Amino acid sequence: MGRVFTVSLEGKIYSCKYCATHLALSEDIVSKSFQCRHGKAYLFNKVVNVTLGEKEERMMMTGSHVVADIFCVKCGSNVGWKYETANEKNQKYKEGKSVLERFKISGPDGSNYWVSHGAHVGGSDADDT
Repeated sequence: MGRVFTVSLEGKIYSCKYCATHLALSEDIVSKSFQCRHGKAYLFNKVVNVTLGEKEERMMMTGSHVVADIFCVKCGSNVGWKYETANEKNQKYKEGKSVLERFKISGPDGSNYWVSHGAHVGGSDADDT
C-alpha cells in the first residue's frame, strides 16, 4: 500500500477512535443533532484524512440523499458518510458536508461516546436536522 500521509490538525480535534488519526475540528461542526445507527452523529463542514466509498442513494429520515461512506485513511474504519446530493430543496445545505458518527470517533478531550442502553442499535443510518 505504501506510506500513508495524513494532515495534522491543531485545536479541538475529533479523531478516529481506533487509530487516533485526526479527522475534524470542533469549529467545523455545523450540527450535533444528527442520528445514526449507533446514536449521535455530528455534521461537519470539513473533514480530513478520509477516503470516500461508492456513492449510493439512501433513504434517510429527511428524505432521499446520494451519500458516500467515509473511511479513516490510516486504519480503514468506517467513520461516517458524506452528502453528495440532496433531493429536497430544504436539505441542500448538507451537500458537500460530512457526518462523523460519535460512536466511532474520540472527542477533543479524548473521550469516547458509548452506546447507552436506550440507543437504537442496528437500524439504518438516519439524520435529523
